[in-house]
Amino acid sequence: MAVFRVSPGQAAPMGCTLTKTGANFALFSAHAEKVELCLFDEQGSREIERLALWRSGDIWHIAVEAIRAGQRYGYRVHGPYDPINGHRFNPNKLLIDPCTKALDRNFTLASEHFGYCIDDPGADLSFDARDSAAVTPKGIVTEAPRAAVAPLGAPWRDTIIYELHVRGFTMLRDDVASELRGTFAGVASPPMLTHLRALGISAIELLPIHVVADEPHLVREGLRNYWGYNTLNFFTPERRYAHGEPAGEFRSMVQKLHHAGVEVILDVVFNHSAEGNELGPTLSFRGIDNASYYALLPGDLRRYANFSGTGNTLNIAHPAVAQLVLDSLRHWAHAGVDGFRFDLATTLGREGGTFEPNAAFFDALTADPELSRLKLIAEPWDAAPDGYRLGAFPHPFAEWNDSYRNAARRFWRGDAGMVPDMVRGFAGSSDDFGMRGPLASINFITAHDGFTLADVVSYARKHNWANRENNADGVNENFSWNYGVEGPSDDPGIQSLRLRAKRNLVATLLLSLGVPMLTAGDELGRSQGGNNNAYCQDNEIGWIDWRLDPEDEVFLGFMNNLIALRKEHAVFRRSKFFHGHPEGPLGRKDVVWLHPDGREILAADWQSGGLTAFAAAFGGTDPEDGTGRYFLAFNPTATARSFIIPEREGGPWHRLLDTAYADGGDTIPLGHRTEVGLSARTLMLLAE
Repeated sequence: MAVFRVSPGQAAPMGCTLTKTGANFALFSAHAEKVELCLFDEQGSREIERLALWRSGDIWHIAVEAIRAGQRYGYRVHGPYDPINGHRFNPNKLLIDPCTKALDRNFTLASEHFGYCIDDPGADLSFDARDSAAVTPKGIVTEAPRAAVAPLGAPWRDTIIYELHVRGFTMLRDDVASELRGTFAGVASPPMLTHLRALGISAIELLPIHVVADEPHLVREGLRNYWGYNTLNFFTPERRYAHGEPAGEFRSMVQKLHHAGVEVILDVVFNHSAEGNELGPTLSFRGIDNASYYALLPGDLRRYANFSGTGNTLNIAHPAVAQLVLDSLRHWAHAGVDGFRFDLATTLGREGGTFEPNAAFFDALTADPELSRLKLIAEPWDAAPDGYRLGAFPHPFAEWNDSYRNAARRFWRGDAGMVPDMVRGFAGSSDDFGMRGPLASINFITAHDGFTLADVVSYARKHNWANRENNADGVNENFSWNYGVEGPSDDPGIQSLRLRAKRNLVATLLLSLGVPMLTAGDELGRSQGGNNNAYCQDNEIGWIDWRLDPEDEVFLGFMNNLIALRKEHAVFRRSKFFHGHPEGPLGRKDVVWLHPDGREILAADWQSGGLTAFAAAFGGTDPEDGTGRYFLAFNPTATARSFIIPEREGGPWHRLLDTAYADGGDTIPLGHRTEVGLSARTLMLLAE
């Protein structure tokens, strides 16, 4: 065994920090009785030293001389194995440092990872004495980056988000080098940067890139957690997403994207960990201090509060856990990350099980001078019955607006009574976001979770058989429609209707107040074959197919032009809700909602439920929020409609967009016409 000179070291910072003479290690555990640092050889296969840490309060720490970057390590933590009282210490299980910045291998679940005997009738009340070191990834001591990468700081009003999966984005891209496909380097390769720039994307939102552990049921089925919402460590990038050294390749990707004018937003999963419920493995938090890291049921400390729906819930209300999360966010911010999307964010605001908009974690995050200036996005729900909290998050959070998604899908599907909901969504959802303004709403038609755009208009029901859960997973109500044929169709009429429906949906999205989010591949006609929950499909179901037929090429051109139109006209990017200023450019208001016959829609009309087609006349006098006048007509019905155009105040009306045309139509003057005709199921935009 090697011999290392040791001293107590320091209780901060947490994790491993290189010093002039070696390294300092610090670990939080309030209930441990003894903590040992285990050092391994260069291959991470043989334990060469086991060192006991000193304790200061709830922090265990040690300084070890002669430690250098590259050293492999883990922890063994001693204490009571007493699940009934919330404690699951088992020193036979090598534990991953929650703050390690690198791991020496991918994680593969093995029976030795479980703290109990999985075949014992006593289940988790039994005790497994087998050593897990041989099958557990080791932490790697790393050098601190020399300098932080500055964020781009693009304003929300100019943001167009493009949600993508690092692996799925390039796996089928022939002009990306084969060894770079599915990696951070592949995302930042010249062909992909060219595509993002041509499309007009300002920010990519990456599905989780933290190291992930596959759930036991997926391992049994020969599948894997493709999406990555089962995080094992919050500081370490998943090795499968890198051709070279993961952390360095990630930073290089961020810098190249920044050079191209594209921000990077990370989808982060702090609501739960990969250790599952009481029958899950012991990998890190559970063995370090189960009763502190996790929210346990008050009357049954053996069980976990399950606000996440995945078996456990991290106890963000605990100061040490909240600090871990904040440290993780700062770590990625120093790597140049421009923002974060918080998965199941309601969980992060729970204190004593109840959601608090002013929870201590939110206060700490929004008061942090570094983190608060980044883009912060909440998924405003969790899996609990009281978990849906759209509009309840504090400034400066923006929020995923699934209410907008549902309204847009149902409106264009032709559901009765949807005009008021569509109007609210188009106008920025002021009833949800109040004083925060429309830019607090992240509008989307599709996301990773659910149907792709092509599938929304091709499938009336989910087809998740490949997930091997008997098609029981995924939501049942998708507000989708198939135009008479489930799935692919060779009928030219059905194909035409589906393409028009796609144009209507994305045009509505890009012309609505709020921040639009697109899902990667939707601009290409990507389908998942009706699978609305492809979380375990690391294959061609989940990957983007870049082979485009002529109709796909035309639709991609339509998307390029539509995004360019949004960027050209500031009125669609305004930071204020429409209002009724008497000096507005429309005489009385800066928006008027109209019947097709030109009458203003009044309160009785909104309440009647009988509205179908409608129009909006709007404009502005503020250069920042857009000047000029616009007329936007919506006809979701199956028959053509004529719309009366408001009287001109400036120059003649011009048509900017008509979704009846595959390419959106030409920009043409309408002269002195007083009405326009809309084909069935179309949207038309005019401007003075």
